[in-house]
Formats: sequence, C-alpha cells, structure tokens
Amino acid sequence: MSALADVLLHAPSSLSRGERELIAAYVSAQNDCAFCHHSHAAVASCHFGDEGDLVASAVRDSETASVSPKMKALLAIAARVQRSGREVREADVARARSEGATDVEIHDTVLIAAAFCMFNRYVDGLGALTPSDLAGYRERARVVAEHGYAALLPKPTR
Repeated sequence: MSALADVLLHAPSSLSRGERELIAAYVSAQNDCAFCHHSHAAVASCHFGDEGDLVASAVRDSETASVSPKMKALLAIAARVQRSGREVREADVARARSEGATDVEIHDTVLIAAAFCMFNRYVDGLGALTPSDLAGYRERARVVAEHGYAALLPKPTR
C-alpha cells in the first residue's frame, strides 16, 4: 500500500505533492476515515508550509478555500468520484479544463480519489487504531514529505 501511495502522491507529476496529498486528505475526510484524513492532511500541510489551515478549509468547503480555481475544480471531481465514479459529468471535466487542468491531471485526480476510497475502506476494515494526538501525524508527515512513502517501507534484511 505504501508503494502505491508513493507512486500516486510522491512521484513526479504536474500536480504538486501538496495538491495530491490534499486530494487524498479531502477524499479521506469525505469517507470519514480519520486515520487517512489526518495522515494526508499533515503531509499536505508540510508541503504547503502551514499548520493545516488550508486543508481544513478545503475539507470544510472546497469552493471557498484558498486554493486555485483549478484545484477547486479537481476537488469537485474527487468528491464525485468519492460518491461514485459514475457521478463525474462532462461539465465537471470541462470546468477543470477551463481552469487549466490537463487531461493527465484530471486522470490523476480520479485515480487518487478512487484509490483513497479503497485505502480508506482497507484501513477502516482492519479496525486500525486512529491516534488522537495530531503531533504524531505531523512528525511522520515530515519524513513522508521529504522522502516519500517508500521511507515507511521496511528495509530488506539479508
């Protein structure tokens, strides 16, 4: 799972790492997956250089958040995918394109949103403990923001 998250959120892309983490945190909040929401919100905040205000505002209301019009359009697509992939309309895609999103960025948004629906269900289905201390999320987030999710993978032993 960490390797897939690394490809989706940390590998080179025209969407910034912060933007991709924001999509992950946003979808996780919509799915009420506290662990994934807090984890990815913390990483996004590291990338954005704030204390979580941007992510919190986007989760509360993405249309009034201090994100770009392109990001608002991509979050609207992510919200539709979170409910059902079939809810994405041509008008949603047209809006994202008109705000400067490329087809690859739209594709990546849909892929991240769909993957996080699966990740959220996996984490919640395992009954993962959700730490309530947000400082712990921030400590781990600094490592992920700098080194990617591959840094969390166990090191091979010989």
